[in-house]
Amino acid sequence: MDFSWVPAYTGLFLKAFGMTLRLGLIAVVCGTVLGLLVGIVSTTKSRTLKPFRIVLKIYVELLRGCPLLIQLFMVYFGFPYMGINIDISLTTFLVFTLYSGAYIAEIVRSGIESIPSGQWEAGYCLDLNYGQIMFRIILPQTVKLALASLIGFYIGMIKDTSLASIIGYSELVRNGQSIMNQTGRPFETYIMVGICYFVICYPLSKLVSVIERKAARYD
Repeated sequence: MDFSWVPAYTGLFLKAFGMTLRLGLIAVVCGTVLGLLVGIVSTTKSRTLKPFRIVLKIYVELLRGCPLLIQLFMVYFGFPYMGINIDISLTTFLVFTLYSGAYIAEIVRSGIESIPSGQWEAGYCLDLNYGQIMFRIILPQTVKLALASLIGFYIGMIKDTSLASIIGYSELVRNGQSIMNQTGRPFETYIMVGICYFVICYPLSKLVSVIERKAARYD
């Protein structure tokens, strides 16, 4: 194996690393906000919000049941077919946000529903309204219960950003292909790409282990 060419391509690797990290952060942050909102609405019992719950249920099941790659193709090629011009960056940000939002919504929903109903009853006995109970009592407990699952999903989401290379988004895999074509070193190139993903994901995986150990300690 020969890695003598790596210093000459350090700038390109760093640029690709930044693009992957940016896409991953957008998917995580925006997807979490979206998933949190969808998860909360999905657990409400209000009759007024019933039509919204039905629509959100369809959204969650549809995006969770459809491969991410197909969703990228549908938006990137489908929108121009309908006369809507959309660039690669916007396509990837939109698809990854909606996709991660659907999964996170399900994690949040299951977390909220796992909280004993007595917590709600205690809140109402204290003369708290729905919003106060949800944000002061239910959600803090939900976050603790779901945090390990959320971080695990975040790790998978960051690795799935590699699929954006299929439509030409300039992330690690896409730039790795370009470097491979220039150097003729496919094995070494993808080792470097793998190391970049490891640098992003390993700290998150260690965080999951810490959370699980703390949870076991308090059980």
